[in-house]
Amino acid sequence: MSEPTRLPAHLEVSSLIRSAEANGGIATVLSKGERDAGTILLVTMYRGENVRLFERMPQLDGSRTFMATKSQDPEKKHEFSEYLNRRSEQDPDIWVIELDIDNPERFIALLPR
Repeated sequence: MSEPTRLPAHLEVSSLIRSAEANGGIATVLSKGERDAGTILLVTMYRGENVRLFERMPQLDGSRTFMATKSQDPEKKHEFSEYLNRRSEQDPDIWVIELDIDNPERFIALLPR
């Protein structure tokens, strides 16, 4: 079974931004990664609250689903930023996209796999 064709990262990021804005949200590129094959991380929130990190994880069926991998502790906000900085240093090809949108989990569930 062949692996599905993957959209170049910059096109996927553009699509994410347009989708967020079309759904009443705001999307910002915090870190620009490798144009074609960079990994995309999504920092989600609604009105600046409930900050979570979603990363695309391979599934048994071959799809790649965004999964929540980290939540920001409101008492230790710096730890979340430090984690993102470490990830960016470890992999300079990653994209970090911030989405401030109502019901971020629902929005992410609708994204193509």
